[in-house]
Amino acid sequence: MTVRDDLPLPDYDHLPVGSLTSRIRTLGSDDLKTLLDYERSHANRMQVVAAMEHRLNGLAEGAEPSGGDPAAPAPEAAPAAAGGSKVSEATTGPKMNPPSQGDPTNPAQPRSTG
Repeated sequence: MTVRDDLPLPDYDHLPVGSLTSRIRTLGSDDLKTLLDYERSHANRMQVVAAMEHRLNGLAEGAEPSGGDPAAPAPEAAPAAAGGSKVSEATTGPKMNPPSQGDPTNPAQPRSTG
């Protein structure tokens, strides 16, 4: 049985399904079979298993791994912000007046005569 640290995709258990389906295209049959066995014995997500089986069939019919680095940084993980907030007194918007309804001291409030 394969342990998580020996998988061909780093941090496999935390990759979203959409990222997995594109990353498996970079793998050859042996690595893909390793992942498929791991998936079946752990999460066994139907969508992931189906995508891996489909890709294995494609490789068996002559498809080639797509190239690229399966260990490349995940695009779904946004880079850390470079510095603090850009909000300051100079970037705040104009002051807002409260709505006229319900405020008897507001001059825009209609007055009833009587």
